[in-house]
Amino acid sequence: MRLDKWLWVARFFKTRALATKAVEGGKVHVNGTRAKPAKLVHAGDEVRIHREQYEYVISVRGTASQRRPAPEAALLYEESEQSKQARTELAAQLRMEAAGGLHAQGRPSKRDRRHIIQFKQEKR
Repeated sequence: MRLDKWLWVARFFKTRALATKAVEGGKVHVNGTRAKPAKLVHAGDEVRIHREQYEYVISVRGTASQRRPAPEAALLYEESEQSKQARTELAAQLRMEAAGGLHAQGRPSKRDRRHIIQFKQEKR
């Protein structure tokens, strides 16, 4: 089965076009080498997939001719323990970074604007 189609069937990408784009962009490696979308995938192949900040290291268990529900698609591959652990650690780190920083929530409210104006007038 073609790599781009397998990635779509295994539900790593929402559309086959996105899977093809990721493979062409060098985000997917098969058995340690950069692959093309038409690369044939067989049981036992190791596939590395980079999505956003996360990296999945999976072993292909099988193929399917159609896209099936997620529980059935999960049977097509097996993710390594190191990959799972690295992703959970990265997710925890990203959550901690997001919680520590101050992020603006859009425009200031009327009350916030009054405080800003009052602060600016005090400086004069």
